[in-house]
Amino acid sequence: MKKSSLLLFLFLMFSTFCFAQSITLKGVVTDDTNYPLESATVYLTSVKDSTVVDYTITKKNGSWEMKTRKIDDPVYLKISFIGMTSYTKRFEILKADDDFGTIVLKDNATELSEVVIKGEVPPIRIKSDTLEFNASSFKVRPDANVQELLKQLPGVEIDDEGKITVNGKEVNQILVNGKPFFDKDGKIALQNLPSDIINKVQVTDTKTKEEELSGEKASGNNASINLTIDEDKNKGVFGKAMAGYGSDDRYESSLLFNYFKDKQRLSVLASSNNINSTGFSMDEIFDNMRGGRNSNVYYSGNGSFNINGVQFGGGSGITRSNMVGISFSDTWFKKLDPNINYFYTSANNENESKIRMESFLPDDGSGIAKKNITNSTSKSENDQYAHNVNTQFEYKIDSTSTINYSPRFTKSNIKNRNTSSQKTSNQDDVLINESAGTTFSETDANNFESNLDYHKAFRHKGRGISLSLYNENNKSEGANYNQSDTYFYENGNTRSDIRNQVRYNRKAVDNYRLRARYSEPVTDSLKLIISAEYTSNQQIEDREGFNFNEETGDFSTVSDSLTNYLSSRTNTVTPTAGISINKSKYSLTFEAGTSISQFDNFSSYLGTNYNLNKTYIYPSVNLYGNYRLSKSKYLYANYSYDVWFPQASQVLPVEDFSNPLYTFIGNPDLDPNKYHNYYLSFGNYDYSTRSGYNVYGGGNYTTSDIVDKTTIDSSGKNTTTYTNVSGVYGTWFGASANKTFKKDEHSFRVNIGVNGGYDKGKAFTNNIQYESDSYRISPKIGINYDFGELLNISPSYKYTYRKTDYTNFNVDSRSNFTHVINLQTTSYWPKHFVLGNDFGYTYNSQLSDGFKKDFFLWNASLGYNFYNDQLLFKVKVYDILDQNLGTSRTISSNLIYDQQNTVLKRYVMFSLTYKIKKFGGKESKNRGSRFWMF
Repeated sequence: MKKSSLLLFLFLMFSTFCFAQSITLKGVVTDDTNYPLESATVYLTSVKDSTVVDYTITKKNGSWEMKTRKIDDPVYLKISFIGMTSYTKRFEILKADDDFGTIVLKDNATELSEVVIKGEVPPIRIKSDTLEFNASSFKVRPDANVQELLKQLPGVEIDDEGKITVNGKEVNQILVNGKPFFDKDGKIALQNLPSDIINKVQVTDTKTKEEELSGEKASGNNASINLTIDEDKNKGVFGKAMAGYGSDDRYESSLLFNYFKDKQRLSVLASSNNINSTGFSMDEIFDNMRGGRNSNVYYSGNGSFNINGVQFGGGSGITRSNMVGISFSDTWFKKLDPNINYFYTSANNENESKIRMESFLPDDGSGIAKKNITNSTSKSENDQYAHNVNTQFEYKIDSTSTINYSPRFTKSNIKNRNTSSQKTSNQDDVLINESAGTTFSETDANNFESNLDYHKAFRHKGRGISLSLYNENNKSEGANYNQSDTYFYENGNTRSDIRNQVRYNRKAVDNYRLRARYSEPVTDSLKLIISAEYTSNQQIEDREGFNFNEETGDFSTVSDSLTNYLSSRTNTVTPTAGISINKSKYSLTFEAGTSISQFDNFSSYLGTNYNLNKTYIYPSVNLYGNYRLSKSKYLYANYSYDVWFPQASQVLPVEDFSNPLYTFIGNPDLDPNKYHNYYLSFGNYDYSTRSGYNVYGGGNYTTSDIVDKTTIDSSGKNTTTYTNVSGVYGTWFGASANKTFKKDEHSFRVNIGVNGGYDKGKAFTNNIQYESDSYRISPKIGINYDFGELLNISPSYKYTYRKTDYTNFNVDSRSNFTHVINLQTTSYWPKHFVLGNDFGYTYNSQLSDGFKKDFFLWNASLGYNFYNDQLLFKVKVYDILDQNLGTSRTISSNLIYDQQNTVLKRYVMFSLTYKIKKFGGKESKNRGSRFWMF
């Protein structure tokens, strides 16, 4: 570690020296009335080729300061502001500090400054509530995808898990030309669209469809990114085809095709692989290798991944997947804009796991730290397929009214096979139960969801009515086969539970929500809001159990204990009234009302019918607002009071005996879960210094939490019902800061952050209430260094500490920590070659005996571009050191859970990729760069 520390110190000193040789330019920008202009763009461009040399943004008082390198070649100093005539001045050289004083921009009502040569478009503009980046102003390699472009934008952060934040706000929607690209989460667009077709990156606050249609400000604290395609690139095709094969019969293949023609777009995706991947990554260096240590955009690194809201893989193990997707968008005529997306995906997941679970028992006054220790192994295989259709149609009835309809349909089939065995001992290492068995289940499910939104604006500005209707209809049918032998050892006696049975399950979920909202302006900034909402949530579960009949050789003997019928319906009416204040600096919305709910439940079990019908009246409160201190500083807060109704199985006296070790029964006296939610965040990004930070915190406080009430007998059998407790709460917080330095070909970016939280838990074991206080904190630091387009070095470190203190257990506390160190290097020299290394070390403390605590994971790839850079040959090696592990530790309110799963191990893969990119009938060139990919 001493050698590593010395290398890091020398690297920092070298970078500091590089950035020290700079000059400072400054001034003040006003209009012709001497009013300071905030957020005007000040930038330098090369006279020779119009490339952006450097830029900054004016502050609230109109001042600006730019630290840049000494410039020997002619450059233009330009200042741009929406609605004002641009300022331009030429300099032959810039080698000394300079104060330009006050620069006055004249009004230009026709905004002719918007009509400029492409290379002269300002790199960044702030238009009302939209932050707009000019993509061509940010230098990326010609092979880069959109994700790499976003990483270059000031204020944009992308973590190891693919989460994107802009000035501290998490991005939850990414659009292409205003429409989803396969799905609104935009993951496929980020990984598959080449950056050089993007014209602008527009960032706004994410709005609900109701807010979008009505033109109201966003009520949430998320951000939305819209990628606009360059007009010159909006007519043509681009794509790639790739196939690879390697050791241990590892393989991967993918096909990507995109066709653009003005407002029409057709995209096709297809892939097949057995390396835990969807197969779509535009990262030609590391592509699908990063997930074995931590999660990335597509899959969690442990055998599961998510496509268009549908998860595939078992969450652990190795997944073999196949996928085909089609996305289409167009404008059929002036008033109708359709967007249609379809996916077919199949996946097979295999996993072997080892688990050690330490369950604490309450202090009974004996002074003995009682606990049960369970060791288990299992082997599972999961097969599933799904058809997913996601569409959106927007129709503009006239200039004042719009209707939007977004239906979504999913059909899936899931099969699961599991063979397992486990043994449970007490604190004295005395065996108290053991079991072994095999289960098989198969489920067919159909799900239909849709949103219908309508908004009508009236002549009086701010007056309008909105109607929205949501529905979710889900039906599933399945069978669960269980063949198991379980033995309980209690007081020298042995009793057994031998099963060979099947349980048929039929489930239906029907949820509806109808909302009407009317707004009436009082002043230009104040509106009254009246709304009413009706929701209906119904769930039906019909189960039939049969034991195997030795005489007939089939499952024909009815099992009364496994047969039951449950239904639950909650109908709620919520009228509310409130106000909305929208000022230039802040906005505030407060709505309050009363929720009246009818909660009806019915069960049929062991020949007895049981009805439980209750009426509840609760307040409904929503408060949210934001305060913008400046164009770069914001403060956001929200509060809500919510009620969550329990499931039918939690309130009806029906016993669930499906697992011989765990029995569940409902509690008719159970009340709903009532909780307060709160959130607060503050962010600041200074574009003039290219540095920023954000802090946030939130939590919930529950006055009637639904918790388990479990009885564990001396043989380790669990019987659980439910009860209510108060004083349960959870909190979380986080902070991050980043700073970017640039000097000639050197670019240096530092990111630091921390997140954590505190949770208070309560529950019951053997009629004794226990409490837990859980703490967690995780600081991290990441550094990104670029030397032009030739070299990238990205080291990072993350430390996570967790501790839980216990009350009414003989165990006082438990804790663990992890270290994760990563280093990624990418070299684009010599010409046509690209070499990538991804090296990491993970240490997980306090794992039980038999679980390895640490491992190294080293991945590498070497690619060569040839045939006019249309072909890429690549060899990659995953887990060079053959040390990859899938171990983890979880500490909860009453147990410690150590687990080890199957993971991908070392393999070598050889692949060939063919790329095509033609716009306007001509093949795209690489702008003189070394090579390009897509």
